Amino acid sequence: MNIKVVRGNPTPEELAAALAVVRARAAAAAAAPSGAGQARDAWSDPSRVARNSLPPPGPQSWAHTFWPH
Repeated sequence: MNIKVVRGNPTPEELAAALAVVRARAAAAAAAPSGAGQARDAWSDPSRVARNSLPPPGPQSWAHTFWPH
């Protein structure tokens, strides 16, 4: 791993802290199971809205066409 400082003049302590953060994030990404962070919550699943059938036709049916009961 190569790290290059392109601006500024960090102290050795600042550089060590930045390197520790980068290495910790790289280790966490390598240890994470594949597919982590890609699971969709049930509330954001668009199919939950489409599970219910449309209401029967009538004067107020437009008010119930999107939100499930």
